[in-house]
Amino acid sequence: MAKLYFYYASMNAGKSTTLLQADFNYRERGMATMLWTAALDHRGGDHAIESRIGLAADAHRFGADTDIHGAVMAAHEAAPLSCVLIDEAQFLSAEQVWQAARIADEGGIPVLCYGLRTDFQGALFPGSAALLGIADALVELKAVCHCGRKATMNLRVDAAGHAVIEGAQTEIGGNDRYVALCRRHFSQARGAQ
Repeated sequence: MAKLYFYYASMNAGKSTTLLQADFNYRERGMATMLWTAALDHRGGDHAIESRIGLAADAHRFGADTDIHGAVMAAHEAAPLSCVLIDEAQFLSAEQVWQAARIADEGGIPVLCYGLRTDFQGALFPGSAALLGIADALVELKAVCHCGRKATMNLRVDAAGHAVIEGAQTEIGGNDRYVALCRRHFSQARGAQ
């Protein structure tokens, strides 16, 4: 029976690397996969998904109105898929998370979603909240704070490295804009509001 998985973590935990390794494992066994990532994240350059350690792959891009279920099932009819992998899953809408569940439940195709659990203010992203609510399996990937403890928070920083405590929930960036921290150091950096 196919399942909906949510692999979540803070920044720099290797989510994209883990997704690309899973994709490689399927393809190495001659199984077809379909990769997705958020249309608003263009950091991958020529590749839609690119990890910090240099692994990369092309992927379909989803926006707020993308019918992921329809696209996956159409591709599956043309050539059977063994797995669907979704990077930046925090940017899925709740409706798209339910579409991913239908792919697993009705289509019989495992769906592996990878993304952040919370934003720079410690609030859940809509896609992450829906995945935490309905995924069959929740898997936390670990990142490390500078103190050695598990990093669970994403601190947004400005060009000078100071904590940013206000702003839009979504602002694309990498190590130049975000730092993965444990909750204690996240709170200290933000002034323990």
